[in-house]
Amino acid sequence: MATGQRLRGRPAHTPGPTFLSYTPNGRQLITAGLNNAIRVFQSGSDAEPTNIDDCQESNTAVVSTNEFFITGSEDGTVCKYSLETNLFDQILVRCSLPVRDLALSPDGNWVAVASEELVVKVVNTKDMSQVLYLRDQSKQVKHVSFDTSGTFITVTTHDGAIHVYSLSSMPPQLVRKLDGLAGNFEPDAEACSKAVWHPDGRAFAIATPSRELQIVSKNDWERQRSFRAGHKGEVTACAWSPNGGLLATAGTDRSLVLWDTKTQAIIKRYDDVRATILDISWHPTENVVSYTNNDGELYIHPDFIPSDHSAILQETLCASPFIHDPLSEISGNARRPQPNGVKDRAPLNRRRGGTPDSLDEALRDAMSDGGFIEDDDGAGYAEQVNGFGKRTNGHLDLEGPRSKRHAGYGSWEPEVHPPFQPGSTPWRGNRKYLCLNLTGFVWTVDQESHHTVTVEFYDREYHRDFHFTDPYLYDKACLNDNGTLFSCPKSSKNPSMLYYRPHETWTTRTDWRTELAEGEEVVAISLSDSYVVATTSANYVRIYTLFGVPVRVYRQKSSPAVTCAAWRDYVMTVGNGPVSADGLTSLLYTIENVKRDEVYQSEDVIALGQDAELKNVFFSDTGDPCIYDSDGVLLVLLHWRTSGQARWVPLLDTKQLDRLADGKREETYWPVAVAQEKFHCIILKGGDQYPYFPRPLLTEFDFKIPITAKAKADDEDSTEAEQRSLEESFVRNSVVFGLLEDIVSATNASYSQRSELAKREVEIDKILLQLLASECREGEDRGMKALEIVGLLRDKSGRMVEAAGKIAARFERDVLGDKIREMAERRLAGADDDETV
Repeated sequence: MATGQRLRGRPAHTPGPTFLSYTPNGRQLITAGLNNAIRVFQSGSDAEPTNIDDCQESNTAVVSTNEFFITGSEDGTVCKYSLETNLFDQILVRCSLPVRDLALSPDGNWVAVASEELVVKVVNTKDMSQVLYLRDQSKQVKHVSFDTSGTFITVTTHDGAIHVYSLSSMPPQLVRKLDGLAGNFEPDAEACSKAVWHPDGRAFAIATPSRELQIVSKNDWERQRSFRAGHKGEVTACAWSPNGGLLATAGTDRSLVLWDTKTQAIIKRYDDVRATILDISWHPTENVVSYTNNDGELYIHPDFIPSDHSAILQETLCASPFIHDPLSEISGNARRPQPNGVKDRAPLNRRRGGTPDSLDEALRDAMSDGGFIEDDDGAGYAEQVNGFGKRTNGHLDLEGPRSKRHAGYGSWEPEVHPPFQPGSTPWRGNRKYLCLNLTGFVWTVDQESHHTVTVEFYDREYHRDFHFTDPYLYDKACLNDNGTLFSCPKSSKNPSMLYYRPHETWTTRTDWRTELAEGEEVVAISLSDSYVVATTSANYVRIYTLFGVPVRVYRQKSSPAVTCAAWRDYVMTVGNGPVSADGLTSLLYTIENVKRDEVYQSEDVIALGQDAELKNVFFSDTGDPCIYDSDGVLLVLLHWRTSGQARWVPLLDTKQLDRLADGKREETYWPVAVAQEKFHCIILKGGDQYPYFPRPLLTEFDFKIPITAKAKADDEDSTEAEQRSLEESFVRNSVVFGLLEDIVSATNASYSQRSELAKREVEIDKILLQLLASECREGEDRGMKALEIVGLLRDKSGRMVEAAGKIAARFERDVLGDKIREMAERRLAGADDDETV
């Protein structure tokens, strides 16, 4: 042991399973066992403990606050005792079967009771009539635990299933069931399958059937790091140090192991344990660990951590051991994406520090002390002056050294949009998608020493899947019919680099790799049929041909860079721009034709809704820039080939989809592509933000421009609903017509494209004629709107206007018919071609 002497146990109870709990302030230690006495030890004292007699026998769990403690026993009774009087207080709840575990909420107001019943009861410790029930278990319950915020409860059944409940809504809702993590044990078995939450609240540890301690993330409920090769027998107890930097575990092999959380390495193994340890508890503030065994003994182990590792216990709160910690991948002032789309924004009404002569300060002084306070005792509560008799600048709230560029009042910094790679997902466990599109998908698996990358295609007759070992740890990828582009971050072994692998070539050399300058990182990459594009941390835009010939290098005006996209000869870059009124940076985009060396749009604004964030950027199959935001709105850039004329037009608001009308579905959509006038996406359910494995199926939705509020169910067959549908169809077809017209006028259009443009024009006029008929059907008072509709007809030959006159005549709208004939005559004379002055 640490002192070189064998640690002696204290016979706390009758030989048998014994359990313990420290009070949060660490002053007292409570033990409970087989006999009907409970013992309360004073920390740091060798005096005899206080005995509380006439308690329940065969206690199986004990939890405590600074004022009281609660025990559970095999007769199903859960009792509360006062630590002030050391007397029995009340019975909180009775169960019909033995109690196996207890858990207290962080505020001590609720206790969760795990018994061999199928239902977990969560009882209010101040009012036992308030009881919540967790009913989704199909097997007997073995363990229960709260997370550090008290928002989640984890319930482990004896078949190894972990049920995660959320207490943010009433009644509690089951948010996730995790199978296959814990072992299958009887409820009274010594082996532990409890989810032990890390102090930072982002993950929990669970003992697996392979005798490892597996870390599970709360964000996505996926496996992270694990503590391996610590025990030869089943794990029986597990406890984090107060700051989460250390982990203590015990097993049926009568071993006690101390782990380093950061490295998952064993610091020390204590093999001289006399009996199987069933419960471990760290002292809240000191280097002391106490544990009880199945022989009724209590061990209080001072100086538990070896001196060469004791500094770990003095550190602040340590992070959970993730494979890829999401917090480490986000810059300090970036907007952090929250689970389930919750946005965490800094308050914008931060008060500026006033000056000594400001009106607020003068009024405050006039209404408070009148300025008569003198610092005659040197306490420092009177305003000080410097050696020149001037007031100091303490009111400015200046913190630390400031550069010239950021000099000013206060320490406020704008929130910038973090960079992202279109089509990729964050790490989830040890896996992530590097690319998802209509060609296929690229995903990687972290094998700790290296990665393994897999590229799969939807059309396997045209391309073959391939798989390779990745020593460079690629974290971004692009995929199209020509090849696959990768990039990796810099490391101690290699700088940041680009790697392109074509699918087919007619030469022996098939791929190429290029390294970036020292200290330069790849921010985002894109791949077209003609070029490879990379934006970097140095705000450079680097453009190469498909086989590695550098074409252009220039510095992006808007910085820091966010993302990029490419299609044929066109390149679109996105970066952070000026700070807008809400304190967030606006996003600016630039579109250029690399081959022609022409810039179509330079530093124009990406139009996002209030509090919305950019989620994806891509080109459609016809080459039009599209974006998808966090509000679920898909937008396309119209007239972008004409400088100053570009505008973002919504094509689809996914929140208004018909499938969500009943309000029973909770789902979001992961954008993949826009092709054939459809939005291709992946449906995410259960609050997920990103797709995961196995690869989900693609879903497609027709465009539906948000013209008005969604029609009610009882209005679906009404004339008003029909008119709304026709109006939406008119606007949608007009937008598609405008996109196609831009292509025909700006490029060497094919015969099929020109034919499609003419057909689209006729289709728009047909929709307008249907709208005209609907208005005529409603009555003569709708004549002015009907005439407006006729004025929107695009046909110049006069046939459509003639058809409009026939519709008016069929509904006997004579006045409208006369107006239509007058309009036809003006069009024939060319009077409508120019604007009226």
